[in-house]
Amino acid sequence: MTVTDDKTVVRDYFNATGFDRWRRIYGDGDVNKVQLDIRKGHQQTVDTLLEWLTADGNLAGLTCCDAGCGVGSLAIPLAQAGAKVYASDISAKMVEEAQRRATDVLGDDNRPTFDVKDLEQLSGRYHTVICLDVLIHYPQDQMQTMIAHLSSLAESRLVLSFAPKTPCYTLLKKVGEFFPGPSKTTRAYLHREADIVKILETSGWTIERRAMTKTQFYFSRLLEAVR
Repeated sequence: MTVTDDKTVVRDYFNATGFDRWRRIYGDGDVNKVQLDIRKGHQQTVDTLLEWLTADGNLAGLTCCDAGCGVGSLAIPLAQAGAKVYASDISAKMVEEAQRRATDVLGDDNRPTFDVKDLEQLSGRYHTVICLDVLIHYPQDQMQTMIAHLSSLAESRLVLSFAPKTPCYTLLKKVGEFFPGPSKTTRAYLHREADIVKILETSGWTIERRAMTKTQFYFSRLLEAVR
């Protein structure tokens, strides 16, 4: 399957059956045990990043690109903290939901600018570019091109999260593939941290901070690169 086919699958999924599922996961309503665990894991990743950015003491007025914003779980609190946020997602349904949530929370006060675009279509320059829980949809042979493109948008900081490729997580992924059904989403790609770091360093970045979020059903490695 080509990257174009992968993107089509992701776009179609998050504009259809996947939208309701992930809208609930990223919301505050009732969900099942697995979905609740994923919600908590994703929120831990978001909270860790917000702690990093808040600790730097310069969020107010900072230009940020939230690449793959979903329903606005990161874009909205960034805007609340005073950042100037451009947020995009491949799914029009996700962007519509993010806009609705931003209006409910922020009104007309410093709302993010939302757009429907995939990662390759993004343009502009931002102090900080963030891409959380998106690279899982991209195969390994696309990583260098993808990270290089995100790097071209970032002036000072690039933050990525990805599902790390380790023997344990590779086994868990294989077990999960034996159970297709309504919970089956899109193709998931694990990535070696060393490969991601090498790509970042080749693009002129230095790793500043790292974190790992690990719950029963959610695992995500967070890297902050600066230059």
